[in-house]
Amino acid sequence: MEKIGFRIQPRRQLPDLQLLEQFQDVVTPHISDNINRLFASCSQLRPYHAGGKLIGVALTVKTRPGDNLLTHKAIDMALPGEVIVVDAGGDLTNSIIGEIMTRLAEKQGITGFVIDGAIRDSGAIGQRSFPVYARGVTHRGPYKDGPGEINVPVSIGGMTVNPGDIIIGDEDGLVAVPVEIADALLEKVRQTQKIEDDIISTLEAGGSINRDWVDEMLKQKGCQWNIE
Repeated sequence: MEKIGFRIQPRRQLPDLQLLEQFQDVVTPHISDNINRLFASCSQLRPYHAGGKLIGVALTVKTRPGDNLLTHKAIDMALPGEVIVVDAGGDLTNSIIGEIMTRLAEKQGITGFVIDGAIRDSGAIGQRSFPVYARGVTHRGPYKDGPGEINVPVSIGGMTVNPGDIIIGDEDGLVAVPVEIADALLEKVRQTQKIEDDIISTLEAGGSINRDWVDEMLKQKGCQWNIE
């Protein structure tokens, strides 16, 4: 019988790395706006590294809180271009990764970590640009007993991540993009970027933009106001 809860599943085929590169100049707010703000993690998951974008293909890990045995296995089996995404239940009692694990992962071409749980060695991680997102910090180390699973759907701060999803992270947070919608999404995101660039250029040139939509929306929603 299959050992549900303590197993390693096969990975999905990795997308072309050129597809990932197209997200380099894309910001998470524009992605989020074009997927109806549904596929984003909570604000408690934040970057702990010195700065720089996270882009990678999700190698997912689901583990019991405070245990990193399966996270170690994920480092050993990860391919260049993958990001290790760990659902540790959001628990902050024990850390899941620290400095040595991040250095090992970077050496192997892993693009970063997303930990719905705690990390440690935050000072050292904060001095380097290797991307690490987590819910919090504790000095307490992890257990290494299992159980856990690799390459299964996980929940990261309310965001569902499936194995093989594209993970994008910047200063504003994290989003997960299914590979099958990536091309269409990129086109919409570029349109959003152009619209915002045009607005900013107009304002910087001293021009004005039409704000009639604000009053129209208030009227539509039935707002009553008295303004001289």
